[in-house]
Amino acid sequence: MMTSSNFNVRIDDDLRAEATQILASYGLSPTQAIKLFFNQVVATRKVPLSFDYHATEPQPTAKVLQIIEQNQLEQSQGKSSKYANFDDMMTDLSQ
Repeated sequence: MMTSSNFNVRIDDDLRAEATQILASYGLSPTQAIKLFFNQVVATRKVPLSFDYHATEPQPTAKVLQIIEQNQLEQSQGKSSKYANFDDMMTDLSQ
């Protein structure tokens, strides 16, 4: 006989109510859904969820914006620095 234990989780009341309703539409109780989830984790050795990651564009710092503005001014005066890529510019800025 397999022993069992309680697993207590704190969840927002609204989240629990909504999830319970959705699970019920599949004929599942929250306990059954958690057991299914855990069984799948053990069977596959993976988390059976899809996490879509959308990288955000890095935002320029105030210093970078100042350099860009200064570069635009110098460019309009015919004297500006050119960089092959962003890393070269950052290396120059850190010196």
